[in-house]
Amino acid sequence: MPGNQLGTHTIRTHGTHVAKLHMHDWLILMLLVVIEVGLNVIEPFHRFVGEGMMEDLKYPLQDNTIPIWAVPIIAIALPLAVIIVYYFIRKDVFDLHQAALGLLFAVLVTGVLTDSIKDAVGRPRPDFFWRCFPNGKGVFDPITKNVMCTGLKSVIKEGHKSFPSGHTSWSFAGLGFLSWYLSGKVRVFDRRGHVAKLCIVFLPLLVASLVGVSRVDDYWHHWQDVFAGGLLGLTVASFCYLQFFPPPYDMDGWGPHVYFQTLADLASENGGQTSSSNINCLGIRPAELENVYIQSHNGVVSPMLNGVESGRRY
Repeated sequence: MPGNQLGTHTIRTHGTHVAKLHMHDWLILMLLVVIEVGLNVIEPFHRFVGEGMMEDLKYPLQDNTIPIWAVPIIAIALPLAVIIVYYFIRKDVFDLHQAALGLLFAVLVTGVLTDSIKDAVGRPRPDFFWRCFPNGKGVFDPITKNVMCTGLKSVIKEGHKSFPSGHTSWSFAGLGFLSWYLSGKVRVFDRRGHVAKLCIVFLPLLVASLVGVSRVDDYWHHWQDVFAGGLLGLTVASFCYLQFFPPPYDMDGWGPHVYFQTLADLASENGGQTSSSNINCLGIRPAELENVYIQSHNGVVSPMLNGVESGRRY
């Protein structure tokens, strides 16, 4: 991993400043939390469930292998722990802030999309019969043949939230973001053929996949729910990661966009001069300034710092 070339940018010295620059993003995150809570409070759409449809909805009602309280631990706490460990290694508040912000956006945006679709679709779970009729005796409308549930209202409400899987979408959002993050940090696409790096990147995705499999095994979801949830979570995670970080195959894929923009701003303040005295004063290696593109006053992007020092950054 590259060394920290902006060593003075720690939580203590620049944490508040960096957070203030993204104050509106944190406000949007709070709004997403409020929306997520509201989506879980409202009643989902009660799709028509006829008597003839019950044959596919009589799977046993059982407890979750992975309880609901464990999902935030898997999707948020675990990736955040890895991000914090990397911060203590590199001491880069830019990376810490952008990674944490991207992770939270990935999970919360996924959560809002997932629960919005859940409430709108109202697909019954595979164990819907036992939620609707806990005594095993079905009661149906004599004319429409729609179910007339006799079970607990809260249990029935949860029974109309099958599509897509929230456990799966949250897991793929958080752990998918972690896979992107790790792929940049270990430089998985450095063309050196280290398969061990791929194993590191695929491990979070394996954990997310097992979470999805557990939802089918517990008869809380149909396989289509799990597939859609995983695809949704991984897609949102990809967009959120690339919002804050370059692609992992990029030469600068190990750091956030703002890190390199800061280097460019420092060079721009010096009028494009990168003398050794200026570089030493800022604690920045010339190698870190290679290929950093700066927006000139006339709107033309020019590689002002290209070729400051020969050699690749490793």
